[in-house]
Amino acid sequence: MGRSDKKSPHKAVALKYRAGADAAPRVVAGGRGLVAERILELARACNIPIHEDPDLVEVLSRLDLMTEIPPETYLLVAEVLAFIYRSNSSFSKS
Repeated sequence: MGRSDKKSPHKAVALKYRAGADAAPRVVAGGRGLVAERILELARACNIPIHEDPDLVEVLSRLDLMTEIPPETYLLVAEVLAFIYRSNSSFSKS
């Protein structure tokens, strides 16, 4: 999902959303330091787009795993999902 610092990720959070099954995206992974780096490595290895937003990572990193994101973050997360959609569209055209 993202990291809080471009040089060394202090925090990273991963979200999962299943249309029709989930009411909102859920936090499925989160961590700092080496855990954050591993989350990003796995995302890269699986060709999952990474979006950097330190403020959003800060908010989402406070949530428990498998917790739906709070309504206050819907707009920010919608922007991330739009980024992912655009990334996937660009990838599929290649």
